[in-house]
Amino acid sequence: MKILVLNCGSSSIKYQLINKENEELLAEGIIENIGDESSLFTYKSERHTFKKKEMIIANHEQGLKDIIDLLLDKNKGCISSPAEIDAVGHRVVHAGEYFSGSVFIDDAVVHALKECTHLAPLHNPANIKGIEAVYKYLPGTPQCGVFDTAFHQTMPEKAYLYAIPYELYVEHKIRRYGFHGTSHKYVALKAAEFLGKAISELKIITCHVGNGASITAVKYGDSIDTSMGLTPLEGLVMGTRCGDLDPAIPLFLQENLDMSPAEVNTVLNKKSGMLGLSQLSNDMRTIEDGIIKDHDHRAIRAHDVYAYRIKKYIGAYAAAMNGVDVIVFTGGVGENMPILREIVCQDMDYLGVKIDRDTNNQWVGGTLDISAQDSKVKVLKVQTNEELMIAIETEKIIKSRDDIK
Repeated sequence: MKILVLNCGSSSIKYQLINKENEELLAEGIIENIGDESSLFTYKSERHTFKKKEMIIANHEQGLKDIIDLLLDKNKGCISSPAEIDAVGHRVVHAGEYFSGSVFIDDAVVHALKECTHLAPLHNPANIKGIEAVYKYLPGTPQCGVFDTAFHQTMPEKAYLYAIPYELYVEHKIRRYGFHGTSHKYVALKAAEFLGKAISELKIITCHVGNGASITAVKYGDSIDTSMGLTPLEGLVMGTRCGDLDPAIPLFLQENLDMSPAEVNTVLNKKSGMLGLSQLSNDMRTIEDGIIKDHDHRAIRAHDVYAYRIKKYIGAYAAAMNGVDVIVFTGGVGENMPILREIVCQDMDYLGVKIDRDTNNQWVGGTLDISAQDSKVKVLKVQTNEELMIAIETEKIIKSRDDIK
């Protein structure tokens, strides 16, 4: 089964065509700056590669058409007919409380996504545009939605409710939802597989650390708590997002600095995090260079805050689960920044966490056990693959529907 995986952002489409039979990646790429004067189109297959080709791409519909045209191109493509695409799997950001798992997309699902637009105003409309574009250019091709929030629907009330008037939850669904669920689920399963144990036997803390970052407590296969909340702003320090802060701070900014709600939103989402703390960059590679090569106090200060917040959440989730068997680092930063993993895991003797520094510094893809031999907790670096997880979920849904028929 060949599955086209789409991740539609507000001005982008990230895509992969995966042969699920052998998990072969047939083609991949991204379209950026959709709707701007000049869009950037990246495409890679076994037969052809071009990077950041400038094109004019007015909307998501045109973007998907251009992707399909390249996949079908005699010299550059990897399929000979649109019929070879057996299904399309969409990464969808927010499903509210509608879905606790991946779903076959029909009119009712699209309606539910529209109902959740106020919870994800940047992402859900783009996801819907991607679905509608597939209806137009791949008519009859089954589509499935794999939700960032679905994995976290197993959280108990005590974890997802905020201590605000209860009617705000009942009437407006203001609660913790969590995100990065597809990645957290994938790496938790991979960790269990790597250790040769059933996930139903393990207490796992998964740290998805990238420009956006979140931590999840996975107890016996279920998400029981996660750091992101109603929106992806809560929780860890991120590239440009502030993470946890005193709720009175936005009010302070409005009342004392005469900021509008939109200006406060921009500060907290786009000017804070590592960018705001370091005054250098939101790119952790720049921060790492600042620490190791330049001994820049701004980079060190920001990184200390960044790592400390991760350490606090690990401690909290170990308490919530009454212990932890495995800690997983994943995401662009979690996989590629040894100094972060080392600092986070320092001074965790009370949990029995110890890492092997030499192993931690190895640049190895896939899954790597960085635990010291006498560590009571396994510490793993696991390469995430959200697109493959979406393809796995999509295949499962399509086959289950075929079985019913």
